[in-house]
Amino acid sequence: MSHDQLIILWFLLIGVLWIGFFFLEGFDFGVAMLYPVIGKDPTERRVMVNAIGPTWDANEVWLLTAGGATFAAFPGWYATLFSGLYLPLLLVLLGLIIRGVSFEYRALMPEDNWRDTFDWAATIGSLIVTLVLAIGFANMWKGMPVDGEPPHISGGFWSLFSPFALLGGVMLIALFMVHGAVFLSLKTAGSVHDKAHGVIRTLGPIALVLLAAFIIIGNIAYPAASNPNLGAGGSVAMWVVGLVSVAALALGILMHSKKGHQKRENLAFLATGISIATLFATIFIKMFGTLGFVPTSGTSFDMWIAASSPYTLNLMSKAALFGVPLVLAYTIWSYSVFRRRLSVANMPPEPSTVAVGAVQG
Repeated sequence: MSHDQLIILWFLLIGVLWIGFFFLEGFDFGVAMLYPVIGKDPTERRVMVNAIGPTWDANEVWLLTAGGATFAAFPGWYATLFSGLYLPLLLVLLGLIIRGVSFEYRALMPEDNWRDTFDWAATIGSLIVTLVLAIGFANMWKGMPVDGEPPHISGGFWSLFSPFALLGGVMLIALFMVHGAVFLSLKTAGSVHDKAHGVIRTLGPIALVLLAAFIIIGNIAYPAASNPNLGAGGSVAMWVVGLVSVAALALGILMHSKKGHQKRENLAFLATGISIATLFATIFIKMFGTLGFVPTSGTSFDMWIAASSPYTLNLMSKAALFGVPLVLAYTIWSYSVFRRRLSVANMPPEPSTVAVGAVQG
């Protein structure tokens, strides 16, 4: 393959890695953000924790791989992002750390107060990561200004919070919560399952309106025509893929318009996952070539300038040819192993309850 073809290939692969991360980690984030809504009872919250417990850390590997691939394949892109986004990226890191600590230490501290604290940490960490990443990708759709040599983001931290970016943040929080509720309806039984259905019926239409507004405003205010690498075909692709995202979410909500069976819940989860995947596919179409930046006069920057050497990209491609199918196979296997439903009846007594009973006895 030529150098240009390898550059395009790795841009697509990085897009796939980000889409895989948001598809899988999206329901993790959504479930954790739903703790205060669905998991008011400690045992119900424990069902929610156990529903995502076997897979949450594996889902985060997609983010690490996307970051590593960006650093290796497009060092200029990686450096430019960090030139102006240290604080947002630090917030993402802190949110992921808080989430990890909350999952790992929850079972080690049996007291109710500690357990509640760790559960709130998971909720807050998930909210922070979702919000920051959503605002970041909304700005990449919009196009962040860069200038200088080497290029750096010229806008300040507060310039990231445009109305469009804030709409993206609120939209993705709602979308992930719906995706998480759909996952719970698929993965649980009993009271948690029923409450998840209620969340989908209530929050689903709100998420649908926010997503439709984000797609329509993005395509009108920041169209494909503003990207010199995209022609009329790019504009059509952005509208079509974006509207598929809206339609898929509508289908997922429709599957929960009344209590469904396993097949309807499978379709609903697939639909909300496709909605997330096509949403970010739309953003990556807009980023093609520009990598989400708008160079000012006298500054040259695009993905061909930011890319690594042909030797590096060729070596990475050979490694990916072996590694990506292996990771996909392991992911499918792990979800197959933990496919059974959970309910309150499956949960043993809380450690604190057992301890209190022993002392009273």
